[in-house]
Amino acid sequence: MQNSSPAIGRFILARRTPDPHRPHYHFTAPANWLNDPNGLIDWKGTIHLFYQYNPNGPFHGTIHWGHASSVDLVHWRDHPIALAPTPGGPDADGCWSGCAVDDRGAPTLLYTGVSPQAVCLAVGDETLETWRKYEGNPVIPAPPSEIAAVCGGDFRDPYVWREDDAWWMVIGSRREGVGGLVLLYRSVDLRRWEFVRVLLAGDEQASPYFYEGAMWECPNLLDFGDRRALILSVQDVHFRLHHAAYFTGLYHAQEFTPVTGAVLAYGDSFYAPQATRLTDGRYLLFGWLRETRPREAAMAAGWSGCMSLPLIVTLREDGRLALAPAPELEALRGEAWSLSDLPLGPHTIQRLDVAGEALEIEIAFVPDRADAFGVAVRCSPDGEEQTRIVIRPRQNELYVERLEAGVAVTPTASMPLTPATPLVLRIFVDASTLEIFSEDGRYLATRLYPRRSDSASVHLFTTGAAVNVQRLTVWRLASIWQ
Repeated sequence: MQNSSPAIGRFILARRTPDPHRPHYHFTAPANWLNDPNGLIDWKGTIHLFYQYNPNGPFHGTIHWGHASSVDLVHWRDHPIALAPTPGGPDADGCWSGCAVDDRGAPTLLYTGVSPQAVCLAVGDETLETWRKYEGNPVIPAPPSEIAAVCGGDFRDPYVWREDDAWWMVIGSRREGVGGLVLLYRSVDLRRWEFVRVLLAGDEQASPYFYEGAMWECPNLLDFGDRRALILSVQDVHFRLHHAAYFTGLYHAQEFTPVTGAVLAYGDSFYAPQATRLTDGRYLLFGWLRETRPREAAMAAGWSGCMSLPLIVTLREDGRLALAPAPELEALRGEAWSLSDLPLGPHTIQRLDVAGEALEIEIAFVPDRADAFGVAVRCSPDGEEQTRIVIRPRQNELYVERLEAGVAVTPTASMPLTPATPLVLRIFVDASTLEIFSEDGRYLATRLYPRRSDSASVHLFTTGAAVNVQRLTVWRLASIWQ
């Protein structure tokens, strides 16, 4: 059955309508709802990004696959919707998350049909714009009976790769009352699948590295040679989304042995990442930056959700995954403002002669003593509204707090820091998005929604001790939409 894909050209103007909270250099759908990145693939030198999309409004429901592509990882072209639910089919209630692979020259999508949750397949043409759903769908109608008995129907988000002359799949599930599961499958043709084993089982009550939750969604297994990384997205028993996290360890004879683990993305907004290996060997990853404003605000704006920056994933010698913004983003840099060796005394607020809602900031601090200091962005001229990035060296911690009318408001987002001199951060501010990278690869993402149109300046601040700003550069970044 050929998938019918309604045109999205009529939504393009929505991206250009005035909205102070709509990002300039993060990918957004033309309008309406966006969530998980899907089907990320480097197809003949062009990066294709599919994503969960509702063409009917800025809310979750009637999930299709949106589609965009880029030749430079910076600027994006919209394509027609790739997958739409088929009435009476196994995806009638939605085409949920999945992946894309190259099957001997045939672009192939494996995705979650609901309800019930099952694995479906579609094959595309050379343009990746026309997709034909496999007549034998679903290719995996349900998990094995022993898993089905304990998973409460949760069986979703296939991630597939080629290895040892076979196709392999990891897919998320759970054991009710215990914790998440990642299941491993094998196939010779992408259509007939054999359950191999539970690759990894979690325990919500015994989480040595991070809160493991009740359900593991969107698994990715990345190959770094002698070690592998299993990325997960953690949901609790009340279906609340928590964080993306990972284990790294050994993978031998289709068995994964974790050695360490950690949160992948700190903050309250990043979820459901997907990675793919580019033809140059790098692992590229996107995550969904979900809205944290009231639903009514998204409905009024006509859009909800954006992608993270394009991120490059590497594995450190200590077993931690590191995230960094793709260097291709430097093409967006415009006017720059810089300084060096700026001493800041105790209890100082240093207003910088730079402002904007689409900025990249690189800063290196050398603290005198272990008192808090940091950078404030999206500041109003009187400082009554601002978002403060606060560094607490004694606690080896960074956290984000928002000030309205001069008073701190919740929520706050935090991440650990590795002691370093100087302490180097890269900060990306884009309308309602804030992403922070430490030099050792830790990453925080959160959303901010300034109420004032003049909240655009940047301040430096200290509390009870002096700090030296070794260097600082601020770039204004251009829009990715041409």
